[in-house]
Amino acid sequence: MAGIFDHVAISRVQQANDIVDVVAEHVSLKRKGREMLGLCPFHEDHTPSMNVSPTKQIFKCFACGAGGDVIKFVQMRENLTFPQAVERLAERAGIQLESRRSAAPQRRDPVSDVDPNLLARVNAWATKFFQQCLNDPERGKVARDYLASRKISAESIARWNLGVAPNAVDALAKAAGPRIPLRLLQQGGLVAGAGQDKFVHRLMFPITDATGRFIGFGGRTLSDAGAKYINSPTTPLFDKSNTLYGLEQARHRIVSTGTAVVVEGYTDVIMAHQFGCANVVATLGTSFTTGHGRTLRRYAKRVVLVYDSDVAGMEAANRALEVCLSQRLDIKLGFVPEGKDPCEFLLVAGKEAFDRVVDGATDVLQFKWDRLRTAFEGDDSLANRRTILNEFLQAVATGLAANNIPVLDSGLIVNKLSKIIGLTPREINADLSRRMGRVSKTMKSDGDRRNEVEPIDWGQGLYAAAQREVLEVLLNEPALFQGRQEEICVSLFNVPILRQIAEVLLDALRSDDGFSLSGLLARIESVSLAEGLVALQAAGEQKGNYASRLADAASVLRRYRKDSQTIGLDQEGNEVRGVAAADGSGAGQNPHSLGLL
Repeated sequence: MAGIFDHVAISRVQQANDIVDVVAEHVSLKRKGREMLGLCPFHEDHTPSMNVSPTKQIFKCFACGAGGDVIKFVQMRENLTFPQAVERLAERAGIQLESRRSAAPQRRDPVSDVDPNLLARVNAWATKFFQQCLNDPERGKVARDYLASRKISAESIARWNLGVAPNAVDALAKAAGPRIPLRLLQQGGLVAGAGQDKFVHRLMFPITDATGRFIGFGGRTLSDAGAKYINSPTTPLFDKSNTLYGLEQARHRIVSTGTAVVVEGYTDVIMAHQFGCANVVATLGTSFTTGHGRTLRRYAKRVVLVYDSDVAGMEAANRALEVCLSQRLDIKLGFVPEGKDPCEFLLVAGKEAFDRVVDGATDVLQFKWDRLRTAFEGDDSLANRRTILNEFLQAVATGLAANNIPVLDSGLIVNKLSKIIGLTPREINADLSRRMGRVSKTMKSDGDRRNEVEPIDWGQGLYAAAQREVLEVLLNEPALFQGRQEEICVSLFNVPILRQIAEVLLDALRSDDGFSLSGLLARIESVSLAEGLVALQAAGEQKGNYASRLADAASVLRRYRKDSQTIGLDQEGNEVRGVAAADGSGAGQNPHSLGLL
């Protein structure tokens, strides 16, 4: 392995982190035979296409091609280097990595080379600092009084790691002192360039990812100065447009119920959980985004937006609808009484009343329809009517394009709409068709960009197919390598990716450490190479008949070696058919007969 940890350390980390458990922290998995199935987090997956094998300890998406072991999953999911992913999993399992191999210095980008795990540890330290300040008799008084006024319990304060940023411009920077370099505080968005704290005199809400890492903060002002709420800036760990507050605490209940409830504020989430509504999350002071929808699709089938009933809440809900429709989420809207937010409503009305709001949530089209009918039956201006009509038609078109609205329902919608706005059903359907065309084109374009995967060059011709076949067999039936060790060597492989895999595989088969697919993947740092290896293993498993296939493929390799020696081809020779026909032995050979195609 071209890394900095020895194989023993990596093996310990792999064995301590079951891939099913790790993947389940990010994706809802369901059992299918001997394997687990779920939505792939590496592309816009609308039907579960990622398999996770508990026995082989690998994952494979048969839509986008992503695959590998538990380290590769974390590496890809969290955008980490191989060593960072190993460290991340070691921390998860409580393993102390002490043994490191020396590694040659590598060129590093001072701008982009930020260790997310290190930033997470800095955020964890900052969380403790803010907690200490909250418990300080003087520094934390204003924040404690505010929490008491919102009826947030001591248990909730502890569970959500609430704290306070003191009323001093450099309190955190001074507390860090020489122990934590200023650049790390700056990279984490905790300190500005001049050494001044970003969060001053604010109630602090630490934000975690689905695995519990501290990735950022939200801060509510405790004075009249500045914005009411501010968040951490975008960092290698944190992006508010893709982050949901409370997902770590809520994801298990979301999976078990199939429903995610989305509110707007930090205190709304905390109070909902305090009352036992444990499937509630919140956006971070931003509109509901495609990233939020994509995240929730991994856990939930149904999303209920519970917003304030004021104008701002209604408009926020309206903006979120099209996002959810395009994500093929079953989306509904629930509203608490005007003048109250979900936190206040829970305190006044209790859990049962909140549950009724969720259970009685309005269907997205009904909500849009009510807005449309109100506009056309009231005294709204012509411009406003046009705006709301456009919104309604766009929502219907988006839902139809995403297969999120039954076609039968659309017919009923068109007939009802015709009676209100005075257009014929044909005219309305023509408008919807044009809109659906534009929506479908956009969705396809977005999907193509997300699903773009660099194609693997497996080589061409019979000889390249034979190389691939040998690897497919040995990855599934390594015992067949015995007796063919002299016959199968790295020099036979001239397709670059196959040669690289062969180097690792044959070395592992000849070692005394024992063979395992996860151990093999541990020797590879390249994500693309790991994906290629997993693809070969999966393809070989589907074909079976290992002994016969290996014998046929090995025969092709022997002929190539003999012929290449005869006519002097080098290792990069490409004309396989010409070589095979040199003695007539390969001419006219049907590759299907070898199980190669």
